[in-house]
Amino acid sequence: MKTEIKRILIVDDSPKDVELTIAALSENNLANEVDVAEDGEEALDYLHKRGKFLNHPGYPAVILLDIKMPKMNGIEVLRHIRNDPKLKLIPVIMVTSSREERDLVESYKLGANSYVVKPVDISQFLEAIKILGQFWAIVNQPPPLNG
Repeated sequence: MKTEIKRILIVDDSPKDVELTIAALSENNLANEVDVAEDGEEALDYLHKRGKFLNHPGYPAVILLDIKMPKMNGIEVLRHIRNDPKLKLIPVIMVTSSREERDLVESYKLGANSYVVKPVDISQFLEAIKILGQFWAIVNQPPPLNG
């Protein structure tokens, strides 16, 4: 049985946050491939292998999903993922600056696996991402997905 490197999908419209997230994952020596979608519509293109993601292999092991994005926000993306039989088992971690209770509650109602508020302090943010990466991309055993 061949060991496949698990992919991580980051969905975030902030290039700075994406860069910090990738740096935190790299700093922890995670060998995972990291893919980036800049908004909700692009995330769905990635998951459905459309547009520039037409020839993209498989599904990610975990999705790190921001809430506040243009075109389609993270709550809408999560709703779509959980309503799609092919996608609904993918772990989705809301990684957001939103401290709004309604976002937290709605995320869990829709089936988010975790909700992490982006710390304002950069070192706290890096540490949080390292821990997330270790657990979801290495320790956690996701269900088999055909993609």
